[in-house]
Amino acid sequence: MHRMPSQIELYEELSLLSARMVEAARASDWESLIVLEQAIAALRTTLTTTPDENGVPISDPVRKHSLIQRILDDDAEVRRHTEPWVERLRLLLGGGQPPWEQRRAAGESSETAAGN
Repeated sequence: MHRMPSQIELYEELSLLSARMVEAARASDWESLIVLEQAIAALRTTLTTTPDENGVPISDPVRKHSLIQRILDDDAEVRRHTEPWVERLRLLLGGGQPPWEQRRAAGESSETAAGN
C-alpha cells in the first residue's frame, strides 16, 4: 500500500522545487519556471489536504519553520527576477500602471480627499 507523505516531507519537496525555481528564474528559463510553479501548486493542494503529521504532533517544528522560511526566501528571489521581466512585458504590450501602483495611487487619492 502506498504511504501518504507527511507534511514535513511535502515541505521538503516544496523547498527543493522552490530552489529549482530560483535557478530557472536566474537563467530566465520561463518555461521551466512555469512547469515548476505548476508542480508546486499541486504540492500545495496536497499539503492542504494532508493532516499535520497524520494526526501525530510534528516531531521537528524547527525543521518545518526552517523549510517554510527557505521557501519564502526562494519565492522572494524568484520575484526579484520575474517582476522586472513582467514589467517590461507590460510596457511592451502597452499596459498602464501595474495593479499595485494603481492601488497605491487610489489609496493616496482617497486619503488626500478624506483629509480635505
